Amino acid sequence: MTNINFTPFPTLTTEGLSLRKIKSEDLNEFFILKSDERLVRCYNAKAKTYEEARLKLQQLNDDIMKNESITWGITLENEKELIGSICFWNISEENSKAEIGYELMFNWQGRGIMKAAIKSVIEYGFKVMKLQLIEAFPNTNNSKSVKLLEKSNFKKKLNFYKTDSSNGIILERVIYSLINDDSR
Repeated sequence: MTNINFTPFPTLTTEGLSLRKIKSEDLNEFFILKSDERLVRCYNAKAKTYEEARLKLQQLNDDIMKNESITWGITLENEKELIGSICFWNISEENSKAEIGYELMFNWQGRGIMKAAIKSVIEYGFKVMKLQLIEAFPNTNNSKSVKLLEKSNFKKKLNFYKTDSSNGIILERVIYSLINDDSR
């Protein structure tokens, strides 16, 4: 794995999409991503207030500056409006791996947008960051996310149970992984 450096920020493009840095001007759309109950329940999070969303956006951009994680905002090509995000976090240079996460506004789901975004980000992770392994931990009841991972060639490794610290509920989780076959 190469030394991670997200400066300058790596904007990615696909046919029809731009994956770019999320800016303070995106706060209204970012807030929707972090407060829409239909979205946050997919990853067992609590809906954020506007101020919490602002602080989260600031934290994400601070983490990019420190090369600890990277989050791209998803927009349609030639459009400014943020419709989703995708990230690498829990990056381990020592183990040459990262965890991928993503979210897409509810009214944009089912159109192949996230499939294109995840393909572009995986390519960046394997070719530029030289990751050997990308992992995802979807909620087992989030069938859309599980199907997306499977269509993106992720393989199911195992199920496990985790207690949610905010409410004590035991959650079933699953680990999906994708190995960089080109690295051999």
